[in-house]
Amino acid sequence: MPWRRTCVMEERLRFVARRLEGEGMSDLCCEFGISRKTGYKIFNRYKEQGVEALCDRSRRPVRYANQLPEAIERMIVDCKRDKPHWGARKIRELLVRRLAGDVRIPARSTVHAVLDRHGLVKRGRQRKRQRAQGTPLSAGSVANALWCADYKGEFKLGNGQYCYPLTATDHASRMLLMCEAHGSTKEINGLPAFQRLFEERGLPDAIRTDNGLPFASPNGLYNLSRLSVWWLRLGIRIERIRPGHPQQNGRHERMHLTLKKETTRPPGKNSLQQQARFDAFLSEFNTERPHEALDMKCPNEVYAPSPRPYQGLPEVTYPFHDRDILVTACGRICMHRKKINISQVLAGQRLGIKEVDDGIWLISFMHYDLGYIDLEQRTLQTIDNPFGTRLSPMS
Repeated sequence: MPWRRTCVMEERLRFVARRLEGEGMSDLCCEFGISRKTGYKIFNRYKEQGVEALCDRSRRPVRYANQLPEAIERMIVDCKRDKPHWGARKIRELLVRRLAGDVRIPARSTVHAVLDRHGLVKRGRQRKRQRAQGTPLSAGSVANALWCADYKGEFKLGNGQYCYPLTATDHASRMLLMCEAHGSTKEINGLPAFQRLFEERGLPDAIRTDNGLPFASPNGLYNLSRLSVWWLRLGIRIERIRPGHPQQNGRHERMHLTLKKETTRPPGKNSLQQQARFDAFLSEFNTERPHEALDMKCPNEVYAPSPRPYQGLPEVTYPFHDRDILVTACGRICMHRKKINISQVLAGQRLGIKEVDDGIWLISFMHYDLGYIDLEQRTLQTIDNPFGTRLSPMS
């Protein structure tokens, strides 16, 4: 006898049909394994909208929290164009008078961010802001112009523990710079590993990664992590591929395929034995294995260490800002006896602040603008993500 096949839609239809036949709600809910509340919801939907109402509904929110309505944003832009010499404070006051009691009035920092997004804010003298979002990935055509890093998918060792190989390659020469067996993808493992690599090979111009830990943090400001903040402090640009597009890091992923075939089948009994296999693979990959893209040369014949030596973290200065301020261990800054949350990934970092309007402050990390602070609202209003994912040259 074949297995009985069913789906959620069929179960709901059966539930409604038996309810229409007069069976009790409590008994039906018990048999179908749902609560009475869910049972009444399904049945009431059917009575109001018919069979189509039994299909799964989208879980996408009707509106996003703190999202500014399009009509309000358009009104802000129109006000600025009518009054080109007015700032965020005056435009917000105009909104208060026009919309009093009808809708929630946005904060001054939000008004200023809208004006900045539409190019209606005149900026003072400042260094050129680097904007990564929507721009193509760099070519990385010479050694150390671009490194690629990733954690290869975990696998189980002979002793039952999981191994997470951290790898790094030079994009131009295909040189396998690092392959370390880690017990997790936590930053506590990644930071010292990259420090050892920088001390040995020098600093690259940029590092390309995916959007996972420890290279990016879902809870950090602009998805920054402590590791990526440390890279920025060293003068290394960060490049993030688009989620679900591993082909944007295709050379590195191809190396992972070879690494998996030659070092993990079968895996080592423990992390030390597995690391020995990784070391042997790294030596063979760089010095013995010819590469077709390199005219059958080995990566070691093409690669040269970076001319930028690792010398620790340089000092950060903000000559174009009013002053600098230190982020506390809990991820806040203190201004005029007010505490504003920034991000814990920036704890201990020095930021630059500059007043761009009455009560509106531009806050920057190195040469990246992070957003605006409204002292009345005590909030950071973010702007375009300067560290966002990049587009492939072919996309």
